[in-house]
Amino acid sequence: MRKPTPEGGPERLVTLADGVFAIAITLLVLDLSVPQGLSPEEYHDALRELLPNLGAYAVSLVVLAGFWREHRAIFRTVRQVDGQVISLTVLGLGIAALLPFPTALISEYGDERVSAVIYSAAVAALGGVHLTLAVLLARRPWLRGDAAPARDEKLSIADLGSTVVVFLVTIPLALVVGPAAMWWWLVLVPLKVWLGRRESAAR
Repeated sequence: MRKPTPEGGPERLVTLADGVFAIAITLLVLDLSVPQGLSPEEYHDALRELLPNLGAYAVSLVVLAGFWREHRAIFRTVRQVDGQVISLTVLGLGIAALLPFPTALISEYGDERVSAVIYSAAVAALGGVHLTLAVLLARRPWLRGDAAPARDEKLSIADLGSTVVVFLVTIPLALVVGPAAMWWWLVLVPLKVWLGRRESAAR
C-alpha cells in the first residue's frame, strides 16, 4: 500500500469533530417547543403532539453520541493524519451535521415511509464513513506510531458494521412495511450489548 505523507497531528481534527457533534446535538432541540398563550386543553394537546419530536430527539441523540464516542475511540491512538483521513473525517462530520434534518422528518412526518428511508440512509452513510475510517487507520499503522490500538480493531469494525447493516436493511424494509420498519433498529440493543461483552472479555 502506498504510504501517504502525514499532514500533522490529529488534535485539530478531533477538536473540529467535537464541535460539529456538539452543534448537531444542539440543533436537535430546536424542534422541541410549545406555543405560548395556550389554554389548559390546548397545552395538554401540544404536549401530546410533542411526543414524536421527543422520540426522534432521543433516537438521534443516542445515534450522534454513539458515533462521537466511536470517533474519539478511533483517534485515541492516532499520532498523525494524512489527506485521506482528513477528507473522510470532514465527510463524516458533514453527514453528522445534516442529521437534524432527517430527524425533523421522522418527528413531523413519521407516518411517511420516505422519512424512515431518508433517516436510515443518513445514519448508514455516517456509519459507513466511520467504518471506512476505522479500516483505513487499521491498515496504516504508521499513523499510530508505537501506540497500540485503544480497542480491539476487529470488534470495533464489527460494531460499526452492524450499525451500517441494520440501517441499510431498514431502507427496503420501510418501502415494504412502511414506518413500522423503524422498530427493526431495536435489534441493535442486544447486538451492541453482546459486542460490548465480547470486547470486555478480550481485554
